Order: sequence, then structure tokens, then C-alpha cells
Amino acid sequence: MSQKVAFVGVGRMGANMARHLQLDCGHDVTAVYDINKEISAALAEELSAVNCGTLAEVTAAADIIITVITNDDAMRAIYFSEGDNLLQEAGGKTFINCATLSPAAHQEAYEAGKQAGASVLEGAMASSISHAREGNLYLMIGGDEEVFNANRALLDDLSLNLRYCGAAGQAAKVKALVNMVMNINTAGLAEGLGLASALGLDLPMMCEIFSQTGANSRVLETDSEDMIDRDHECWFSAEHAAKDSGIAQSLAADAGLSLPVNDATKQQYDKMTAEGLGDLDKSGIAELTFPGRHGG
Repeated sequence: MSQKVAFVGVGRMGANMARHLQLDCGHDVTAVYDINKEISAALAEELSAVNCGTLAEVTAAADIIITVITNDDAMRAIYFSEGDNLLQEAGGKTFINCATLSPAAHQEAYEAGKQAGASVLEGAMASSISHAREGNLYLMIGGDEEVFNANRALLDDLSLNLRYCGAAGQAAKVKALVNMVMNINTAGLAEGLGLASALGLDLPMMCEIFSQTGANSRVLETDSEDMIDRDHECWFSAEHAAKDSGIAQSLAADAGLSLPVNDATKQQYDKMTAEGLGDLDKSGIAELTFPGRHGG
């Protein structure tokens, strides 16, 4: 008998993951939940699922509960809120937490789930909204390996690349470093193109030369045109970039390391958020570096 799947957090990533599992892969998505009841109601209607009013209802409605929430506070709220949380009557359930959070938050959920008789995995994602809809996520998994193996078929359906990273908290550490380096690359590219613009250089020429030299990066492929055209439709927000650089900053502090380049990158994304630009895509950091723009 196929297992029932539910989603907590059905913004653009969570909703598209749910759509892919049910519409493309035939999984039974039985329930959805979001603090934004309008979007959860719309998805529930689309998938013929239940739009749950409480977290306890979500757990009761499914065997596997996938969470896609925004930050550590949201994670702790869904697992530890008094009166209503996911761990009520959670024995035998499996929770897969797909968000970039601190390793500590993932470990807390893992331990609490274990005490409740449930299994918990972290499923850190390095992908965009389109990848979620197509089932082409890059997933980094942390938790008990036997739980990973037991749920591999579903995880394979969600992902193009699937990596088991180790015990609870390990995937979160790996993902923090992935996003730290990505954010640094994005900030560096924005400064390089911003300076090129100030010097009157041809920007398409610069991008071509960057691509053929040591200045090449994946971010050059994904963000350079958007930086030049000021097209900052959000795929990964500046606010989330600031959060994730902050996670790396905290990990470095715990390890006794100084990461000045990461610190400077976080300051730029914090500035975007403070100046009302946090909802822009991370490529919007170019608004702070190009002459004649928001910060130029």
C-alpha cells in the first residue's frame, strides 16, 4: 500500500514539490498546511487534498510529512508549540525537513521526533522553484541511514542528485557552506560587473571573458544577465541569502574561525533587507554595486 504524504509550508518550493509527487509520480498527497490559508486552500483544491487547520491534523493524515519552512523559529513552532504541533500522536511517522536551517534546529527536531517514536530526516535543498516542480532537486540528506534508505524511492522522485551526508545536522552544515560560497560568488560578481560598468567596459564582453578564465562560476551562468538587465524576479531571495550567510557565520564562530569575506557578504545582504530590497532575488545585490542604481 502506498504511503500517504503531507506538506507543511506550501509556498513556491513546497507547493511545486507536492505537485510533482502527486501529478507526475503518483504519490498520494493527502494533506497540506500553511500559515497562509489562502495558498494552502488553493493547493488543496488543486490536488484534492485536505487543507488542514492544525498541525496535529497533518500528522494524522499522512505517513510521511515533508516540511518546507523559512527559518529556525518556524521550525521550532511546528514541532514544539504547546497545544498544537506535528509530534502529537507521531509514533511511526516520518518527517523530512527540507529547509536551510541551523544544524541545531535540525538536531532538535531529530531528537524530539525520536522521543515521540517518529523518524526524522533533514533534506537540505540546493535548487530553485523550477527544479522542485520538475523533480530535479539537489538533495543533501542527514539523519539515520536506515531511515534514508527506507525513504529513498520518494527522495529519488524529488531529486536529480541525492547525497547522504551523515547523521542529523550534517546535511545542514554542508548546505550552509554551499550557500555561503554561492552568496560570496554572487556578491563578487556584482562588484566585478558594477566596476566594469563604472569603467565603461562592455558588460557582455566581460561576462564572456569571465566565463573563459578563473572568474568563471555557476553564478555567472545564472545571475550575470539578470544583474545587467536589473531583472531580479525572486528565485532565491536576498533575505534568505542573509539568513544563510548568518548560519555559516555562526558555525565559523563555534569553530573559532574568522570568515571576513562571508561577513562582508552578509553585511551586503543585510543592507538589502534593511533598505527594503530583501524580497528581490539574490542577484539584486547588483543594485548596491552598479553606478547610478540604489546604492551606486
